Amino acid sequence: MNDKLPMKDLGEVQVTAVSDGYLKVDFGMLANISETECYFIQQNACQDEPNSVHINAFLVQHKGKNILIDSGAGSFKGWGGRIVNNLAKLGVKPNDIDAVLLTHAHPDHIGGLINSYGEAVFPNAELVISQNEYDYLKDDKKFFSSNDRVKGNFIFARNVLKQYQENLRLVNEGEVLAGIHALPLKGHTPGHTGYKVEGENSSLLIWGDIVHFPHIQLLKPNVSIAFDYDPKLAAETRIRILDMVSSKHILVGGIHFGCEGFGYIQKLKRGYEIVLTD
Repeated sequence: MNDKLPMKDLGEVQVTAVSDGYLKVDFGMLANISETECYFIQQNACQDEPNSVHINAFLVQHKGKNILIDSGAGSFKGWGGRIVNNLAKLGVKPNDIDAVLLTHAHPDHIGGLINSYGEAVFPNAELVISQNEYDYLKDDKKFFSSNDRVKGNFIFARNVLKQYQENLRLVNEGEVLAGIHALPLKGHTPGHTGYKVEGENSSLLIWGDIVHFPHIQLLKPNVSIAFDYDPKLAAETRIRILDMVSSKHILVGGIHFGCEGFGYIQKLKRGYEIVLTD
């Protein structure tokens, strides 16, 4: 990873992709594609570690405020864990974070919110999460009907939310902070949310987990992952958003885009591809 973190200046708003590291995902977790084809696509895309899923968070800086979108995995199950050190490279300490906006509450997005002692990493931050995501996490019927892996995610998310309960805000659609709008992107989770960040000169969409393996799922948008709450809806949402960002030439910030963090989506005869920016 380059020492310099990728940043976009939108005009009085700076957005930096802050790497938290990566996790490994077996291709057997993907549906509607063979493992052989997964390896073939990744090799063609020059991915040296084909099973690696990179984890980004995004630091939005505007009028003296430091806003984090997602927090990385924070070493949950040994995943990631670099977020605080990489924020320090930008001169930002955990106490400097004013708000954390969550795309959803899976461990690789909320793990960085607490330390190994279960304490809040960003003690001064307001935590923003969608109402639908929060309601799902609090639903005991959903909890008890889930498999063991999902139950573990429930428990972890509930513990994280407890640490921020005094400064927790639930949102739906629309402006959540100045220049930042929440966009429901349901499917991956019940409250999966993207954030449109607008500056004076340009804007970008931070789209959460629309893709985990960008080269695979852009080329074949019907490929789902075992982590999807509603695979059919997740695929429908992915196709809808890919059509929108490619036709309108909208810059995207991808949680799982790799160290580059940002890119444009280009439509092909079949599927799409990512065009990374400098």
